[in-house]
Amino acid sequence: KAKNHTAEQRKQFRLEKEKPILEAFWNWLDQQRPNKGTRLAKAVNYAQNRKDTLMTYLEDGHCSLSNNLSENAIRPFTVGRKNWLFSASPKGAASSAIVYTMVEMAKANDLNTYKYLTYLLSQRPDDKMSDEQLEQLAPWSETAKTNCQN
Repeated sequence: KAKNHTAEQRKQFRLEKEKPILEAFWNWLDQQRPNKGTRLAKAVNYAQNRKDTLMTYLEDGHCSLSNNLSENAIRPFTVGRKNWLFSASPKGAASSAIVYTMVEMAKANDLNTYKYLTYLLSQRPDDKMSDEQLEQLAPWSETAKTNCQN
């Protein structure tokens, strides 16, 4: 499964196996001559205008062809959005959003949420910390992974 491989391994797999498929798709798409103004013409034009962006997927093993992870990550946010209308103040709403972001970033990086929040609070981040110190608090840092792994 792709999740179990490094970004470089995913990139190599994509270049070997998926690039020929995408190139065949673009060649097929270039041969299409749909009638102007039709939905097919709009779809062909839409795809052709996004070719460069889509091809980025081949060059970076961190990229995903699907946005399912992003959509699943924001789903609780969209559900909770109605609840946040009742925050006592704008600062309270901002604080809720910050905590929500920390929780979702911990989940996205496969950290134990409770351990990660405890780790953050124990470090007491402030505006006097250096960039390197703040980087160690990021959920993708090796330090956070060591201290907070699921």
